[in-house]
Amino acid sequence: MGGGAFRAGARIAAALVLVCGAARAETVEARIDALLAKMTLEEKAGQLNLISLEPGFDPESAARGEVGAVINFNNPQLVAGIDAKARASRLGIPLLVGLDIVHGYRTIFPLPIGMAASFDPGLMRRAAAAEAREAAAIGVNWTFSPMADVGRDLRWGRVAEGTGEDTWLTSRFTEAQVEGFRDGGLASTLKHFAGYSAVLGGRDYDATWIAPTELYDTHFPPFRAGIRAGADSVMTALTSLNGLPATADATLLTQVLRREFGFKGLVVADWQAVSGLIAHGVARDGAEATRKAFLAGVDMDMTSGLFVRHLPEEVRAGRIAEAQVDEAVRRVLKLKFGLGLFDKPVVDPASADAKLLRPETRALAREMARSSFVLLKNEGDLLPIDPKRVRRIALVGPFADSAWDQVGPHEGAGKPEDAVTYRAALEARAAAAGITLDVAPGCDRACASDAGFAEAVAAAGQADLVIAVMGEGRDRSGEGSSRAYLTMEGRQQELLARVAATGKPVALIVTGGRPVELREALDRARAVMMAWIPGIEGGPALADVLFGDAAPVGRLPVSWPRTVGQLPLTYDGRPGGRPHVPGTRWTMGYADESPLPLFPFGYGLTYTRFAYGKPEIETPHVGVGARFDPVLEVKVPVTNTGARAGRAVAQLYLHQPVAARSRPSRLLKGLVALDLAPGETGTATFRVAARDLGYHEADGTLVVEEGGYEVFVGSDAAATQSASFDVETGWRGPPGSAEARR
Repeated sequence: MGGGAFRAGARIAAALVLVCGAARAETVEARIDALLAKMTLEEKAGQLNLISLEPGFDPESAARGEVGAVINFNNPQLVAGIDAKARASRLGIPLLVGLDIVHGYRTIFPLPIGMAASFDPGLMRRAAAAEAREAAAIGVNWTFSPMADVGRDLRWGRVAEGTGEDTWLTSRFTEAQVEGFRDGGLASTLKHFAGYSAVLGGRDYDATWIAPTELYDTHFPPFRAGIRAGADSVMTALTSLNGLPATADATLLTQVLRREFGFKGLVVADWQAVSGLIAHGVARDGAEATRKAFLAGVDMDMTSGLFVRHLPEEVRAGRIAEAQVDEAVRRVLKLKFGLGLFDKPVVDPASADAKLLRPETRALAREMARSSFVLLKNEGDLLPIDPKRVRRIALVGPFADSAWDQVGPHEGAGKPEDAVTYRAALEARAAAAGITLDVAPGCDRACASDAGFAEAVAAAGQADLVIAVMGEGRDRSGEGSSRAYLTMEGRQQELLARVAATGKPVALIVTGGRPVELREALDRARAVMMAWIPGIEGGPALADVLFGDAAPVGRLPVSWPRTVGQLPLTYDGRPGGRPHVPGTRWTMGYADESPLPLFPFGYGLTYTRFAYGKPEIETPHVGVGARFDPVLEVKVPVTNTGARAGRAVAQLYLHQPVAARSRPSRLLKGLVALDLAPGETGTATFRVAARDLGYHEADGTLVVEEGGYEVFVGSDAAATQSASFDVETGWRGPPGSAEARR
């Protein structure tokens, strides 16, 4: 076929797709109109009612048309039963079946903060797709993920459910998860809109006070990225934002989310967030809470039961227009039609088990766990383990053989018996290398007693290498697990001190959903690796990395503090009028501790070393218009100077030295991974859209200023290699604009 004929054929095919798509859309709209015309007010309210499987739940409420969505129906038998009830109702409308797929359904992956340490959005998308396929197999069609909140304070327990402290990185991982869930057959939910992670003191559910400029620059971008990626729904935050609960904030939910960001999908309240308006002190009773939440922009009430109870009477009293209810119901029905629920049968429970814990899914979980581990210290190249030098290993610590902790919180239908523990995997790998592994935990997970310390010390004394698995347990991570102290639990530091006193080299494996205070542990261990909560394949993944079958590639998605007193601590702070100068009293800092992190954002070692050259600006005329480059392009040579192959994760940070507003010292704007052989040099090429160089005014206006900028490129946020460039023409873009305007 000739080129012209091919192009003509392609145009015809594209036109047919558009015509067919339009026809399908018209058909769906017609079916929705027909359903709305048949619905009573009570049935409309029912579609806006999400219920949980809790004691006292009446399954016949679904048959009466009082339920539009469910949560916590966590196996195929339960899903099939409740969906069949709904389909037997007068109108036969199927259910949205929701579940928190945070890091897997049955095959449990690392917690999101661990997956974020991979610095690999493509891998995150593959993981989300695999998680979605398992959930879809049991009849779940809607997940309350991803969490798009930017985790700025490590005291907050839910930092484990997010992807770190950086806005740009969180945006990339939010996009990846939305796309992955869609690949696997689930509708996605961006949560929690907005500012939920900025709670005072890191205390879950406390108030948030965030300047509008900070909302637009830091907290909103991941939600906008998720919306662009096709997110199906957005969940409101349980918290108040600047004095007004997010679930009753019309400016937030209608003006910003719908008008500025162009979100067309479903807005669902968080768990009992509507009834929570009474506790917040902005509603006298359930009727007023219903009215305020619905008129602010909430489409669906989760578990409080207030919408189904009060919406009909509010409409009949004229306080809420029925047309507004119809629009909310339309959004629910569009999602159900979009998922194909009206044309799918009730899930067959007999077919589900064969789709769970599949070998390829476990293999992906192992790959992700390997990619999540962050090597923080490796004095004298203690790791990887060399069987020629190490003939006996002592495995100590309370989390060395705890499958329950390794699976972690928010585990879907994950089971401890599915997990291969660190102990089991290291026993197998050590035996294959002809190494003896002695196991002596020293204490249980609470580590309140030293009764087992002597056994651990004796094992260490006989060993050539001690592997100590310590940190925080699963119950210290996730919702409701905010902490005032970030210490290792119990007497773990004392156990480590006694083991290290034997003089044998120690490799410390830190577990948990957030960094902990290492303090003396950093000096007592010759190697330190952050393993997070790695899921059911964490054991084999750790064995792979410790024995050098794979190299550590993870990078810190958060700044690792020296002490909890530094928090909140993020890499992108502003310089202040008296920037920190070490040893100088009258500059920004503390009298008793450095203000700098123990390990910077983006930090991570591997089994080789890399040298970064000077960045080269390939587009010197950045700006808008025909004479300017709309994308900044930067190239940097990276050389593997070590003796082993490895992966460099080059990171580009932006700084604007002089601006109308004080700008962050650095902002991550790009990542490039390079796999390099010993002695090999590769080129990391970064491309940053000119509009991404700017900041927002309080009303959401995007501003990119003319003048000088700097980029820093290296292995973490403390990178020193830099180059300068100019933006030759600046511009301002209105809130929500697709393109910035000069």
